[in-house]
Amino acid sequence: MEKPLLIVIAIDGPSASGKGTIGRKLAQHFGFAHLDTGLLYRAVGLAVLRKGGDPSDAAQAEKAALALDAAQIIGAANDDELRSDKASLAASKVAVLPAVRAALLKFQKDFCEKPPQGKKGAVLDGRDIGTVIAPDAPVKIFVTASAEARAMRRFKELRARGQDATYASVLADMKERDARDATRSLAPVKPAPDAVVLDTTKLDAEQAFAKALEIATGIIGRGC
Repeated sequence: MEKPLLIVIAIDGPSASGKGTIGRKLAQHFGFAHLDTGLLYRAVGLAVLRKGGDPSDAAQAEKAALALDAAQIIGAANDDELRSDKASLAASKVAVLPAVRAALLKFQKDFCEKPPQGKKGAVLDGRDIGTVIAPDAPVKIFVTASAEARAMRRFKELRARGQDATYASVLADMKERDARDATRSLAPVKPAPDAVVLDTTKLDAEQAFAKALEIATGIIGRGC
């Protein structure tokens, strides 16, 4: 019997663009497994910080990555500390380190090839899914928005969680991270050549999902 074709949907984009919400909703709609790959890097960065280390230190970050319990991290998707701004900044620092990316690469590829619970497909969101993790994914969407719109979303999210933050500081951190992610030599944040770019600057969450669903359904409906 021929093995059924697995469908992988790659969602990429900068911080607070809306890719995480889109990824979760697409996975729910199609009945696919979902992985927020940013949680892996956030967990590595936090692990280093908790030991009083520097996330930019390659040796410390690699040790944390190799010790990471990925399954436990996926289960902690709603952990406030993992979703904090300090975790986001730490993640961008460890993500530029080749040793860290190599340590987490296999897990992400295995997730695509063997989605958990026998799911018939997988949705991964991150920053290099369509370019590095799953370059052969039939559905690739690059979600973006202006830095100002993304900073406002993150600011509201942090305040809703009771975290002390100002819009100005969040915007400054956002621009710093954007510059670091876009110019890093290893897997810079950019659309795959065959990705569909979705700008969510003027869209709310439901409108953004509707656009992404239209894109994904159109490609899957054509038999990928």
